[in-house]
Amino acid sequence: MDQNPEPHAVPSPEDPAAAAASEMEAGAGGLSPLEQAQQEVEQWKEVALRSRADLDNFRKRMAQEKTDALKYANGNLLESLLPVIDNFHFGLIAAEHDPAAQNILVGLNMVAKQLQDFLKEFGVEEIPAIGLPFDPNLHEAVSQLPNAEVAEGVVITQVRKGYKLKDRLLRPANVVVSTGPEAAQ
Repeated sequence: MDQNPEPHAVPSPEDPAAAAASEMEAGAGGLSPLEQAQQEVEQWKEVALRSRADLDNFRKRMAQEKTDALKYANGNLLESLLPVIDNFHFGLIAAEHDPAAQNILVGLNMVAKQLQDFLKEFGVEEIPAIGLPFDPNLHEAVSQLPNAEVAEGVVITQVRKGYKLKDRLLRPANVVVSTGPEAAQ
């Protein structure tokens, strides 16, 4: 009877399957100490390779998360800026219809160009809407109206502009969608 446990058969606490395999091999009895040591070396090599692969995957995942965090870091700030931009555009439209505000309109147009350049620099794009098929991923329908010239499901009017930050939606465009020609009564 062999009462001395093998000193080199240490099961891995992280890999219960490897520990069970080690115990089974230790009880196999027909292996020489050299063969047992070689099997154990192979098992630890496999554990090391798995650990290395896990670490590589973790590093890649962390790098991707860091890239995404940097890419979308200004999302909340830009989203908070959108109502200010909306109000500026309403003022610009009002100035266009007021003959007395033509001098002010020149300055407002320059500021509008700066705002557009600023948004473009940070990857913010307007979502096109008018004349396009309604897309629930990009548009939010606020109303539907019959229209003889526009097919059903096509956007007639844009009530509020929508924006994307790179490939993420910041705010959907609020639109009015055509129901097609009115049915004969």
